[in-house]
Amino acid sequence: MTFSLPIETDRLTLRRYLESDYDDLLKLQSNDDVTRFLLYESKTPEQVRESLANRLADVPMDAEGQALTLAVILRETGQHIGEVTLFVYSAEHRAGEIGFVFHPEFHGRGFAAEASVELLRLGFEQLGMHRIIGRLDARNTGSANLLKRLGLRQEAHFVRNEFLKGEWTDEAVFAILADEWQDRSPAAESI
Repeated sequence: MTFSLPIETDRLTLRRYLESDYDDLLKLQSNDDVTRFLLYESKTPEQVRESLANRLADVPMDAEGQALTLAVILRETGQHIGEVTLFVYSAEHRAGEIGFVFHPEFHGRGFAAEASVELLRLGFEQLGMHRIIGRLDARNTGSANLLKRLGLRQEAHFVRNEFLKGEWTDEAVFAILADEWQDRSPAAESI
């Protein structure tokens, strides 16, 4: 499958990671506030090196389990402000999963929405996905609200289905289909 990178928006550049992004990725993945609702604990410097190596790999996005993680750069300053990921959830069923993680100081400014719209566009319009989901800790209301603004609908709420970081947690699952993406309102474009 082919796709074009980098992706430019009014305020952002979404691009592949570079070796020089290590310090920014460390700042993101070692922050307890950032990892609070994620599947992993805050990472050590060595774990972040492994994480960066995975992000540097060229991924064709044509097999289950592959993931494309893009660094989100604020165009005005060149600063790394977060990342967005598109996973191949099922190659057979052309299903994907979206994820996003941003530095707390950049929350509330619409950057995650602006970047995530482009990742959905890439999934549906360039990779030909049929369905893209978003899964999250149900306590993460900020991310749930973002998924709703992006046009995903909540399809499930699993009660205490995952044991994470020493406790049972609920999981919320959101989804959008390719035809729903195509039929979204023009207002959705200006997220």
